[in-house]
Amino acid sequence: MKAIVYTKYGSSDVLQLKEIEKPIPKDNEVLVKVHAVSVNPLDWHFMRGKPYIMRMQTGLRRPKNNAIGTDVAGRIEAVGKNVKEFRPGDDVFGVCKGAFAEYSCAAEGSLVKKPANMTFEQAAAVPIASFTALQGLRNQGLIQSGQKVLINGASGGVGTFAVQIAKSLGANVTGVCSTRNVNMVRSIGADHVIDYTQEDFTQSESRYDLIFDTVGNRSLLNCRRVLSPKGTLVIVGSQSKGRWLGPLARSLRGILLSRFVSQEMMMFMATWSKGDLVTMQKLLEAGEVTPVIDRYYKSSEVKEAIRYLEEGHTQGKVIITWEHTNKT
Repeated sequence: MKAIVYTKYGSSDVLQLKEIEKPIPKDNEVLVKVHAVSVNPLDWHFMRGKPYIMRMQTGLRRPKNNAIGTDVAGRIEAVGKNVKEFRPGDDVFGVCKGAFAEYSCAAEGSLVKKPANMTFEQAAAVPIASFTALQGLRNQGLIQSGQKVLINGASGGVGTFAVQIAKSLGANVTGVCSTRNVNMVRSIGADHVIDYTQEDFTQSESRYDLIFDTVGNRSLLNCRRVLSPKGTLVIVGSQSKGRWLGPLARSLRGILLSRFVSQEMMMFMATWSKGDLVTMQKLLEAGEVTPVIDRYYKSSEVKEAIRYLEEGHTQGKVIITWEHTNKT
């Protein structure tokens, strides 16, 4: 089968489309015929091996694992002998290692059935971005119905999920985005939209119970200004390009600052949860959340897809559709 692999760190030029052995599922795994995958910042961080602190896990000089990609949607082709939940022919979505391939193996517990009202491309957009939004708002931000919540970066992959999830949880949502995305952010449920090219949200008179920040383009002190006295800032992303800590640097400063003020500032990284994937499955089926997709690329265009994502101006998610050598 064909798959995207890389043997050294660097720009998207290190990615290669190669012929490799088709994987065989273990007893608790399924083999998925991949129809669509989505690209996440996590993918290009692994590809570049930056920030360098990541290399303690991924390999100091070169990647330990040559496969890339996490979010996946496809059809089950084979199941291991201990798999109970799925059978061949089931349409599924979730996470796996090495999703950028014609076929990929995934643990039974890392997938759920694809809602019938979703395409493979829409389903592939969901896992990592929605986990980040859901867990950040609910587990870290402790979001409550009626609260005033600001999403900085509301038009991005995580931000578009955060707006919709916050609304589904009963919050009054303000989204921050650029001019070209104002109508889209309003269309997915934001009660108020701030165009950052025209207005600095940290200089407004509004106060928010929760700020969910996927961008990190305003100082922590300025963000504090628009937080309520007991408000919470959840830091998901940052524009910091530091080689050693990268986005983690701003998060660590926030944690330190929280020791001296009444407001809470915390870093956050999503973790895998079958329960949260089921939660998203139900929200998708109910129509309370609909993935926003910016662009579609072919499997031969993975380099271009990652380059576009790295520019940092996506409107929702970037999707790669997979062409199969064997069409059967």
